[in-house]
Amino acid sequence: MTIELWLVRAGQLVPTRRARPATVATSGLALTELAAGPTPAEAAAGLTTLVPAGIEVTRITDGTATLRVPSVGDPAERRLREAQVVWTLTQFPTVRQVSLGGTGPVGRPDYADLLPPIVVTSPTAGERVAAPLVVTGTATVFEATVSVRVLDAAGREVATGFGTASCGSGCRGGYRVVVGWRTAREQQGTVEVYEVSALDGSRINTTAVPVILAPGA
Repeated sequence: MTIELWLVRAGQLVPTRRARPATVATSGLALTELAAGPTPAEAAAGLTTLVPAGIEVTRITDGTATLRVPSVGDPAERRLREAQVVWTLTQFPTVRQVSLGGTGPVGRPDYADLLPPIVVTSPTAGERVAAPLVVTGTATVFEATVSVRVLDAAGREVATGFGTASCGSGCRGGYRVVVGWRTAREQQGTVEVYEVSALDGSRINTTAVPVILAPGA
């Protein structure tokens, strides 16, 4: 099974994925993976976790997961830590809201302000990708236009593309952009997803994802 984890970079939420053996205890597995933290590739890209070991689901009733949360961690990081848990657990159909440490139930909208303007759900850091590559995520950008470029190991631009999110400025919508490239060998690369500034045409709100580029013809 593949589970989605929400890690942290520069005070914002960033999604990644894990492939793990199937289990009925999906919520517990997700919390264990959150506490374990990033892979080396994710850590190199600046991702980390604030979720402590020992956090556990005590029950799931009527769409609300109730958690036992250890009293550890920096209090100043509490909201971001809660956001990691909420966004991760609510990927499962049995969980719509989360009650953390005796507080009232909260859901994804309560932490939506902790998302960057452009979220990339695929690819993820360290992933080996081949052309054509489908880049997906959500964004709130000017005129709903999302741009993508792929850089090779030397930083050269080998592919570009753009697409339109399902919702424009002032709201968040999903996007899907397909790009291809020509490279003769497998190498490190970067997928950049960004917004073109309406003021001067520069790239802004860039999300960079380090990947391994498979050869493309």
